[in-house]
Formats: sequence, structure tokens, C-alpha cells
Amino acid sequence: MQAIILAGGMGTRLRSVISEIPKPMAPVCGVPFLKYIFKYLKNNKINKIVLSVGYKWQDIRDYFGYAFEDVELIYSVEDQPLGTGGAIKKAINYIETDNLFIINGDTYYDVPLEMLLQVYDKSTKLVMSLKHMREFDRYGCVKIDSGFVKEFHEKAYYESGYINGGVYLSSKELFNCYNGNDVFSFEKFIEENYKKINIKGVCVDKYFIDIGIPEDYKKAQIYFAGISL
Repeated sequence: MQAIILAGGMGTRLRSVISEIPKPMAPVCGVPFLKYIFKYLKNNKINKIVLSVGYKWQDIRDYFGYAFEDVELIYSVEDQPLGTGGAIKKAINYIETDNLFIINGDTYYDVPLEMLLQVYDKSTKLVMSLKHMREFDRYGCVKIDSGFVKEFHEKAYYESGYINGGVYLSSKELFNCYNGNDVFSFEKFIEENYKKINIKGVCVDKYFIDIGIPEDYKKAQIYFAGISL
């Protein structure tokens, strides 16, 4: 199985606590955050990872090289920022399988990838993980019915609801219906095309952390202190 990691983030909101490095390289318990994602994917039987990179991508290559343990690492380099959608669309060219996993490089969500595989079939081009949260305003809210995504709601305060967990199983043909600009948001693409794609949603009650802001970055230091690499 093969995966794409979106690892081009600059970590602008983390500048108060980290130096100017790619966000996925932010140190957590003495090692780059990306290393925990690599280990997670390896434990879920991923044998090839395509890293979609841009900002200071050489920092990632120089640290990890072209393999993590026995997992092959490939670099899909953006010459200019393409947005999450454009980045994935370019990185898919390095994928050799009919389907692939897509992971955010600044988020750790311990989704058993087998759960996504179990519901993936010809009726959908995308399966997305959903995390239940309470009292949140940092994320949009996703509504599902009979296993399919039915609505996306903008960021606002919600007492309870499901958010997009940022772990996907996608058909390689996902973007066949896209004819727009090379620079675009993956999140906006799926929100605008979910009826064509027939997105399935899988609710997964596992640990979730997004290190994009200093408060949660500090929480990650506590959690990963107990994780052995």
C-alpha cells in the first residue's frame, strides 16, 4: 500500500515556538513530528510514501533520505505553492497503485487504515476519517448519513460534531472530474464535489492531535513522551 503525506507547510503559526523549518519537521520529544507519522504508516503496512514538499524541503530529505526503515520515500517537490489539492494532484503521479492513502503532515490521527479499506468500494472515490469532538471552533463540521458524507459546514463554534480527521483513502482517479487551476484546495474540492465523488465517512475513536498551533504542539510533547520509536 502507498501513501501521500502533505508535508509542505511552513509552520507560520508555530514560529513563536520553533525555528524556520517545515512544519512536519517540528521537534516533538527530540525527533521530527514526521517520524511519528512514518512509524504509524509503517505499522499500517504502507511500503511507499510520497512526500509532497515545498518550503525548505531539503531539510526533510537531508534528515530522512530516501527510506524510513524499509519504507521507500519519494519527494514530490512544488516549485511554487500549489495548495493541498494541487500538491496531491502532482504527487499522485508517483503512485503506482489504483488507490492510495492521503495524510496531513501536521496531524497525527491513529486511524487503523484497515477500517478505511473495509468500506472502500466502487461506489466511492474517497473515504475520509471523521473524529468526534466537543466544544470546538477551530474546524468545520461534517454530517454523514448511512455512511456517506451529506454536508460540510464552515468553521464555527459547535457543541458536538464530527470533523475531518485528515486521513483519507482515495481512488487514483479522484481528480478526473477536476478541470480547474493547478493551484487549489483539496478541502474545497471535496466540499464542492462530494455528490459526484460519493464520499464515505468512517468515524474513528482514536487519538488525534494537530500541531498547527502552539497550544496543541505543547500537548503533543506530553502525549508522544510515552511513544516508543
